[in-house]
Amino acid sequence: MEVTSITNGIIIDHVPAGTALTVLEYLSIDPATTRLALIMNASSRRYGSKDIIKIEDAESVDLDVLGFVARQATVDIVRGGRITRKMTPNLPEHIVNVITCVNPRCVTTTERGIRQRFHLVHSGRQEYRCDYCDEEAKL
Repeated sequence: MEVTSITNGIIIDHVPAGTALTVLEYLSIDPATTRLALIMNASSRRYGSKDIIKIEDAESVDLDVLGFVARQATVDIVRGGRITRKMTPNLPEHIVNVITCVNPRCVTTTERGIRQRFHLVHSGRQEYRCDYCDEEAKL
């Protein structure tokens, strides 16, 4: 299989095998309208197998969510056909509209149009709590 290189955009590597489509969903990237390449279940010396996502001309991708969804992933920023920056995502302090609060009495459950906002409480356990009712997120 041959996948050509990209000129400008991002490459998300070391995505857990089989989860690339879920990662795209969390990043709010529509595969129907975005130029991208998905490589799924590629061989990896480190993990056995992995997914790779290449997104051409990615300008407004929220990579903070990536630290929550695929923490071991690596991100390469490509400009002019060259990798200009490498990043590893960290757990974000706040995430918005990624997790849904399970508390039936939370204002986000009873009212429409309120954003689902969570804050990081404990990074070792990857524990997030709702900003409104302090309910622990069920991941």
